[in-house]
Order: sequence, then C-alpha cells, then structure tokens
Amino acid sequence: MDQYDDEPVVRLERWDGEWDATDDFAGLKADVAAYTHLDPLATVRVLSEASGVPVGALVRYVLARWAAGGSEALLELGTSGVAHLRRVVEDAEATGTDEARRAAYGTLREQIAWLSQGLDDPDTTFPTGGERRSSG
Repeated sequence: MDQYDDEPVVRLERWDGEWDATDDFAGLKADVAAYTHLDPLATVRVLSEASGVPVGALVRYVLARWAAGGSEALLELGTSGVAHLRRVVEDAEATGTDEARRAAYGTLREQIAWLSQGLDDPDTTFPTGGERRSSG
C-alpha cells in the first residue's frame, strides 16, 4: 500500500446556486458561481508540463496556499484583491448611505473571515503543524 493511498479525491464542479442578497456569504457565492465556469486546470496543466510536478500536487499546493493559508492569504491578496476590497469601501462611500456602509461592512467581514481562517485554531487548519517534507 502506497503512503498516499488514502488521499482525498475531489470532483471539480460548476455551481449556479441561488442566494439572497442578505446572505452573509452572498459575495462568496457570487464569486463561486462566476469562477467555477472557468477551466482551473488550463494553467495548472501547462505548469505541470513545464515543471514536472504532477497536476494533483499543484492543485493541492494551490488549495493549501489559499484555503488553509490563513494570514498568508492576506499577504498574498495581490493588486486585484486589494483593489476589490478598496472598491467595496469606495462604492459604499460614494453612495453615502448608512445602508450602503452596512452592506460594505458585511462584505468586508465575510472576506476578512475567510482570509483569517487558521489564525484562531492553527492546529485544525494545519493538523501536522505545517511541517514540510524534506526533498532528500
């Protein structure tokens, strides 16, 4: 039995769910509905061929970096992520109503909660303590 035989298998699926605008995860759901119609493996396949790293290992790397990275994700928002957060605030200020500001707060709260996953309970996010396997 190979040491990795118990690895999880995940089916990549498109999603067109429905949600209410007051849903705490409305922003996330809108992004999921938009992005899950793209082929996420197009770039990964090219990188796999160029680097010799298997597609599955690259996908696991991407998931670990973004889904389990906790505060690391905050540091790696990049220009589009920061621009998105700024736009949320600018749009609310341009509207100038308390309702718009409350909606912006809800959107930012949701995004910050996602970005900070792992900060409060790193043992759950990183069950092995985030240790790295040596290459040799």
